[in-house]
Amino acid sequence: MNTTLRRLASVVMVMFLALMVSTTWIQFFHADELNTDSRNVRAIYAEYGRARGPIVVGGEAVALSKPVDDEFGYQREYTNGKLYSPLTGFFSLANGTSRIENTENDYLNGQADALWVDRLQNLLTGRDPEGSSVELTVDPKAQQAAWDALGDQRGAVVALDPETGAILALVSKPSFDPNDLASHSTKEAGEAYTELLNDDSKPLNSRATNWTYPPGSTFKLITTAAALESGDYEPDTVIDAPSTYTLTGTQTQVGNFAGTSCASAGEMSLADALRISCNTAYLGLAGELGADAMNEQSEKFGFGKPFSVPFRTDASRYDNDPGAMNTAQVELSGIGQGSVIATPLQVAMVSAAIANGGEVMQPYSVDTVRDPQLEVVRETSPTSVGRAVSEETANQLTDMMKSVVESGSGTAAQISGVEVAGKTGTAQWGDTSKTDPHVWFTGFAPADDPQVAVAVVVESGGDLGGQATGGSVSAPIAKAVMEAVLNG
Repeated sequence: MNTTLRRLASVVMVMFLALMVSTTWIQFFHADELNTDSRNVRAIYAEYGRARGPIVVGGEAVALSKPVDDEFGYQREYTNGKLYSPLTGFFSLANGTSRIENTENDYLNGQADALWVDRLQNLLTGRDPEGSSVELTVDPKAQQAAWDALGDQRGAVVALDPETGAILALVSKPSFDPNDLASHSTKEAGEAYTELLNDDSKPLNSRATNWTYPPGSTFKLITTAAALESGDYEPDTVIDAPSTYTLTGTQTQVGNFAGTSCASAGEMSLADALRISCNTAYLGLAGELGADAMNEQSEKFGFGKPFSVPFRTDASRYDNDPGAMNTAQVELSGIGQGSVIATPLQVAMVSAAIANGGEVMQPYSVDTVRDPQLEVVRETSPTSVGRAVSEETANQLTDMMKSVVESGSGTAAQISGVEVAGKTGTAQWGDTSKTDPHVWFTGFAPADDPQVAVAVVVESGGDLGGQATGGSVSAPIAKAVMEAVLNG
């Protein structure tokens, strides 16, 4: 009898031990998996039942959580939602999170490892948990100026602090209102998201950071940089500038804007070629430099890799396989056509690097993270990505870009009492018989003490369509943004 009881007791003890071990294993090792499971209703209520931290621009919250009388407890609200959505993204019960709301989620919901002291204090005091505030680098005046100047045209504007890489403005149009996705009605939020996904203009995609365009003549800055860095060219070096240029190995002739001739003599200085944006001169120059030099120079400016700002951007590209490019393709790349594609952020980084003496800075949009007691728990330090060109080359490029704005194709970017350096661009795309070119401007100011670098792209010529140029449409937008930064 005792033997039977002992055996039964042993079996029961083993079963209890197995139950304890399995329960502990699930609760400890699978805790994160269970907490993040979309079917875990308790996790959803916990997430929405705490005060999510605000996203702050210029001391004002552009995203915040307000108490509401429903089962979730708090409602996410966005002030000027369309203006800031390319940065903030959305926080949605039905559709998840994006952009800053996604990358900074652990700080915003108060669960980041760096906030363990706050969580412990909340546990001991019974205080309701709160998220941290995320302060952006954006200048609200520059952001509003970019939004207003772009108007109803499709395109994007990016402004950077050349010395630090801080994003001062980032606008994309068409945009979307994240309030529509923040609804606690999963039906309404889901329908709003589906409508945005099906919109042909793709408003959920940021044209500033995740949309690539042919950069057109703004890429001549990189072609010029490659020439100057080679040691074979100076700004006053005379290069061929024929009325038309026949691409090597083809019968295709390429002309200049409006069929004009750059120089009656058929040649001109490199500086003048940039000033008036002479296509035929740059086609030949790129062919002389070759694909390797062009690709290497573009990579030094940041082409070929995405950036984290902190959300991930799309990579700009010189070519998928530079080694396989024929001479005609290389020639076209010299004017930012063919295989070359770039985001507006990348184009702004090119100007910013030139303004910064040749050094490329990592772009970023989050300045500071503060806990609920407003103590700093994280602060972004400017980081160099590398050197694109020597300081001497950067100075030469600056002088050449100043002439573009003083007396060349970019005069509409002039600011009274301020020297502006810039470059225009007009980029063909798609079936050129059916599409109007995208128009660009990029530059920085003041040229002698740069405070802001900017890039503007307006799709299909904007309001002017086929009559548009980068100088007539995009340069005034850039001017408005630079003035907003410089006037404080």
